[in-house]
Amino acid sequence: MSKPALDIHDRIKELRLRIVMLFVDALLLSYVWLIGNLSVSVLFFDAERYNLVPMVWMIPFVVLGVALWQSFGRTAGMGIVRRFPMTLNESPPSFDQRAIHLLCWFAFPVGVVTALRDPYGRLPAERLSGILYTEPRSNMVIVPRPWYRKSLGLLLVLVSILTLGAAVGITEASLISLVTGASKTAKFWKELVSPDSSLFLPGLSLLMETFFMAMLATMAAVLIAAPLSFFAARNLATGPIGRTVYTLIRVLVSAMRSVDVLVWAIIFALWVEMGSFAGALALLVHSVADLLKLYSEQLEGIEKGPIEAVSATGGNRLQVIRYGVIPQILNPYVSFTLYRWDINVRMATIIGMVGGGGIGWRLFSYIKAWDFSRASTLMIEVMVLVWIIDYVSSKLRARVESGLGTDIKTQLLHAKARVVDDVLSIGD
Repeated sequence: MSKPALDIHDRIKELRLRIVMLFVDALLLSYVWLIGNLSVSVLFFDAERYNLVPMVWMIPFVVLGVALWQSFGRTAGMGIVRRFPMTLNESPPSFDQRAIHLLCWFAFPVGVVTALRDPYGRLPAERLSGILYTEPRSNMVIVPRPWYRKSLGLLLVLVSILTLGAAVGITEASLISLVTGASKTAKFWKELVSPDSSLFLPGLSLLMETFFMAMLATMAAVLIAAPLSFFAARNLATGPIGRTVYTLIRVLVSAMRSVDVLVWAIIFALWVEMGSFAGALALLVHSVADLLKLYSEQLEGIEKGPIEAVSATGGNRLQVIRYGVIPQILNPYVSFTLYRWDINVRMATIIGMVGGGGIGWRLFSYIKAWDFSRASTLMIEVMVLVWIIDYVSSKLRARVESGLGTDIKTQLLHAKARVVDDVLSIGD
């Protein structure tokens, strides 16, 4: 046995990974069962049923499927926790060992206790079969196989086919209707190219209102999300207080992003009455949640080298953030902000339809009344504004991604000099 024994902490870690493997594989096979029932019932019986086969049969299907999959293949759970079935001398297991593993796999509940006593953290099925789920070493050679020779690849193909079949059936997708129904839109296309010119100036006024709604929401969102992102980054949230604040912010952001911007527009329309202020608030909430996630993830991916370099020169925490962190995130922050501004301009038109003010409400009222001539005037103005915003933001993003003419290494050298000057001045 070339593999060294594990201490109790490593055994607990391995047991936790085995439970994650079981949960992931069981969840995927449960989805296969449900989507399979739904696909067959929709395509062949014209009904939306998840229990075409009694649900009580799902449990043995999932349990037996996980046992077979983990014994004779490389499962999705193994890929997530980065564990591969090997013997103790790191050779591939034989068919007999896999068969023994399958027969003993059902002792998993008992193995939760016995794995803590095994020197290698093995479950009973692993111990009796001689198989060990191990993490591949850097020098271990793993021969890649085509996807069609992998159990996970074949299962994903099956899941994709079943999901597509269920989606086609539930949405009642029909290419025939798509082709034969095109003539019904002839009136709209005709009036789209003959807009009502008398509505141009009033529409322009509403368009500017929509534009400034997006501007206000974006600018306010940056002022809120940028400083909070430092508390929402895992690598910067240290200590019990930092971790608590990090968790609270992340939970709050997830809750805010889970509510659609249209729902926020309805809420604020009731809160502060219908109008552009309600629309700006809805965009603000959604923008803060979106930018905070993007900003914090960018912070989590920064390089440690510049931070360590500034710290080595004697910089305090504030100087480390100023000279070691901000130069790395400035360009991505600006790029994310421009992209969100682009999104807000588009969204501002949509939320106007539910009472968020701007041009959206008037556009919705014309479409609802089948007044396509006036609606086309507003639509053309919106399209022109969106094209201008898209062009300007793309040019600005390209300028930002090129570094705004500033290299991070150059900034770091200047930062080191400034920190040294600050430290020397304090010493004087």
